[in-house]
Amino acid sequence: MREWESATWAAGVREESVMRRAGAALTRVARRLTQPGAEILVLAGKGHNGDDARFAAEGLADHRVRVLNVIEPAAAVAEVNSFAGALIVDGLFGIGLSRPLAGDWLTLVAAMNASRVPILAVDVPSGLEADTGEPLGDAVRATVTVTFGAMKQGLLRAEAAPFTGRLEVAADIGLGPCPFATELNWTLPEDFADFPPPRPVDGHKGTFGHLAICAGSVGFHGAAVLAAQAALRAMPGLVSVFTTPGAYPAVAAQLAQAMVHPWAEGVALPKSCSAILLGPGLAGADVPKALVNETVRLWQESPLPVIADASALAWLPPGPTPAGALRVVTPHPGEAAAMLGVAKSRVLAEREAVLREISLSRGGGWVLLKGRHTLVGRGRGELFLNSSGNAGLAQGGSGDVLAGYLGGWLAQPAAQADAGVAIRHAVWEHGRAADGLGARRRAWNMAELLGELGNSR
Repeated sequence: MREWESATWAAGVREESVMRRAGAALTRVARRLTQPGAEILVLAGKGHNGDDARFAAEGLADHRVRVLNVIEPAAAVAEVNSFAGALIVDGLFGIGLSRPLAGDWLTLVAAMNASRVPILAVDVPSGLEADTGEPLGDAVRATVTVTFGAMKQGLLRAEAAPFTGRLEVAADIGLGPCPFATELNWTLPEDFADFPPPRPVDGHKGTFGHLAICAGSVGFHGAAVLAAQAALRAMPGLVSVFTTPGAYPAVAAQLAQAMVHPWAEGVALPKSCSAILLGPGLAGADVPKALVNETVRLWQESPLPVIADASALAWLPPGPTPAGALRVVTPHPGEAAAMLGVAKSRVLAEREAVLREISLSRGGGWVLLKGRHTLVGRGRGELFLNSSGNAGLAQGGSGDVLAGYLGGWLAQPAAQADAGVAIRHAVWEHGRAADGLGARRRAWNMAELLGELGNSR
């Protein structure tokens, strides 16, 4: 970032113009987090982070904003302790902090964290080392961190999460062309400006594909239902669900649009099938070994796109898959650890390397390594961090919804033309739907998530 900024200033761009745009990005987030007329306390340090915060305050004329220029932290502690407003803007320190906080600075940070007031951090939470994600003595525990230009590596570390809160990138703040390239990319909504592809006016059910879902068992029938309902939100032409005979009555009773069949050994998938989803809810005692074997066979032999989720992930053997056939796996950290036979702690600490190992061990296909900022990619090439979603997705059924929605898209020939974009869009839209719900209400469930899914503009 320092080199990028230096190249920008050398090209004649004024620092103030960039800081004003950074401030405007902060203003937009502050407005989202508060109501007009709300009281906001801006803590502005003497560096450029403080300048960004001061410019943000200028755009909040319809709020009651108090800007505190913090030179001596002891004086600011009393202000923070007495503040009972709606938001604190943390503009104390940025990426230039190079030594641990001490003395009154630690007292100020502790007061901010104890205030129970939401905190908006400018670029990085004050006190957090931007490269390692570790606190330098202590760090502000932000509700939202808006970082400028590009993501800082340390903010993505698992141990940084309690300090960063929700991470957002203000990418367009007027810096010049970025002089660097990286394999790791932050997903932005504008990445999907051309997705979904337009539906042709003369299209019919066959135009938009046919997803086959092998899912559900006794005690886990809801996973099949959620996956099918989510697939339908992507609007494929047809969806067929194959479930265990014991789960069939419950699954069929809850699905009107999808076709539901009891699975039996030797049953053939529809000839019109254009993609296959395997695994949601196949965890019951009534799942026969023959169904497990068929799942493995389809993964190893089918020329169609195959998505493996949940229980199916444990059944996939290492080894190649058909050349040119699309393959996707969707593990959470625990499932990823089991697929590689490693500790879950390694998955959390080395996400990029783990994703590539999983991909290369299972035919080089796509991997959705789920979690905070779900990581999407393959054994080689670019990796993509998802920017949407929140902790409300930590509910049973959320993964079934994502798998079904993804399958609904990958069944469509038009979406298969750029499978990487379709996969990333499904992940992003799943998180965006959760963000939309979370902005409107505290509690929501999977039925409400399904109703929100696919409605982004």
